[in-house]
Amino acid sequence: MSERVAAYLAGEREAILERLLRLIRFPSVSTDAAFAEGMRGAREFLLDRLRAIGLEDVRLLEPATPVPGGQPAVYGAWTGAGPDKPTILIYGHYDVQPADPLELWHAPPFEPAIRDGRIYARGASDVKGSTTIAVETIAGFLATEGGCPVNVKLFLEGEEEIGSPSLGALIDTHRELLVADAMISADGGGAAGAVPRLNIGCRGIASLQFTLRTASKDAHSGKVGGALRNALHEMARLIATLHDEQGRVAVEGFEGDAPPLSNAERAEAASFALDEAAWYAEFEAAPFGDPAYSVTERTTLRPTVEVNGMWGGYTGEGGKTVTPAEAHAKLTMRLIPGQDPAAAQEAVRQHLLRHAPAGVALTFHHRPGGTRAFTLRADHPLRAAAAAVLRREKGGEPAVTRLGGTVPITTLFQERLGIGSLMFGLASSDEDAHAPNEFFRLSSLDEGLRLWPMLLSELGRMRAADFRQG
Repeated sequence: MSERVAAYLAGEREAILERLLRLIRFPSVSTDAAFAEGMRGAREFLLDRLRAIGLEDVRLLEPATPVPGGQPAVYGAWTGAGPDKPTILIYGHYDVQPADPLELWHAPPFEPAIRDGRIYARGASDVKGSTTIAVETIAGFLATEGGCPVNVKLFLEGEEEIGSPSLGALIDTHRELLVADAMISADGGGAAGAVPRLNIGCRGIASLQFTLRTASKDAHSGKVGGALRNALHEMARLIATLHDEQGRVAVEGFEGDAPPLSNAERAEAASFALDEAAWYAEFEAAPFGDPAYSVTERTTLRPTVEVNGMWGGYTGEGGKTVTPAEAHAKLTMRLIPGQDPAAAQEAVRQHLLRHAPAGVALTFHHRPGGTRAFTLRADHPLRAAAAAVLRREKGGEPAVTRLGGTVPITTLFQERLGIGSLMFGLASSDEDAHAPNEFFRLSSLDEGLRLWPMLLSELGRMRAADFRQG
C-alpha cells in the first residue's frame, strides 16, 4: 500500500511543490498583527486543500473564550478505517517567525527562491515543508486507496511560534473532537538525511521580560556621566550574573526537581555521532559551554537561560550623547524533564531581584504559562513503528535523539488528552530556521513523501488497543 502511495506522490511531485511554494508565499507571522492578512490567507489555503483532498468536518477551531494573541487552528478528519484501527492525530503549524532582519536575506523572505536543490524562504523549514508532506501523504492515500490505513485527524496550529497561548483552552473546548490514540508531529524530528534519527522528546520553555530603571528620565551624558547610573550598563552587569564564565546557569534553584542525567540518557545522546568541531565551524564560533557535557547534551538534555533581546537608549542612525534611564530584556528558558515552567521563571526573577544593586528598580512583564519538557515513553507503539520504518529505509539502527527546541503541543496533548507524540519532521538542524535565509531541501521533500506513507502503513498494522496498554 505505501509503495503505491509513494509512487503516486512522486508522480505528483511538481504539483505538490507548487502548492508548498504557494503556502510559503503567505506571510503568516503570528506574533505581529500587521501580518493578519497573511495568517488569514494561509488558513484559507489550507482549508481549501483539506476539502479538496476529501477530508471530513473541515473547519477552524478556536477556544470558547478568546485568548489574547490566540489564532485559530485548521482541522479536518478521515475516520473510515474503523474503530479497531488506531486514530492518529497529525500535527503541523502554519505560522512562522518574523523575517527580520530583512537586510540579511539574499532574496525577499516570502518569495521562495529555489537554488542548489533548496527552497529559500521564511517558513520553508519551520515548518511548512514538513506540514505539506503530512497533508499530501493523506491526499495520496485517499486518491490511490480510497482511504488511509489508520483513522486520521489533522490539526494545523496557528500560534506555535508565539508559545501557543490559547492552545490549552482550545484543547479543552474541543476535547471530544481531538480524542486520538497517538499523535505524529510534522514539527521537530530529524527523519531526513543519511543518518537515521528517532526524535522522542523535546525541551520545555518559559519566558520572562523585564525593565530596569535607574532614574526618572534620560539625561545629557556630559552633565551626568560618571555620577548617575546608566541603565544599559546596569542591565549588562545584571544579565551577566545569570551564567558563569563557561556558560553554566548560575540561578539558584533553577533546575528544581529535575533529576540528573541518567547513564541511559547519556548513551542515547552519544548514539548520534556529532562532529563538534564541524558543528562550531558551521557557526564560525569558538567552543563554549559546560565541559562536563557534550554539545548534544548541552543542546538537548540541559536547561538554558538565554537573552533573546536587550535594548534601551538611542539606537537610531548616528550618535546621541545620552545616559539612558531605562533598559529592557527578553529571556527564554529551555527546560528539561522535571522542571516546572512557573518555578523556573520565578527562580530567574528572584535571582535578578537579588543581584540588582541598590538604586535600580526592576519591573517584570510575565507571560503566563510555559511548557514542560516532553518524552515519549520507551515502549510506545509510535517508537516501534518509526524505528522499523527508518531501519528499513536507512539501513541502520536509528539514533535516539531529543529536540533542543520546544513543540508545546506534545506536552499539552500528553497532559490534557493523555496521548503520546512522535516528532517525524523532515527539516534538518542546519536549515537556519528562525534566521535569515532559512531553507528546506528538495531532497527532504522527496524523502518525506516516501517515509510518511510508510509510517502510516506501519501504524495501520497495529490495533487501537495496542496504544491503550501501559
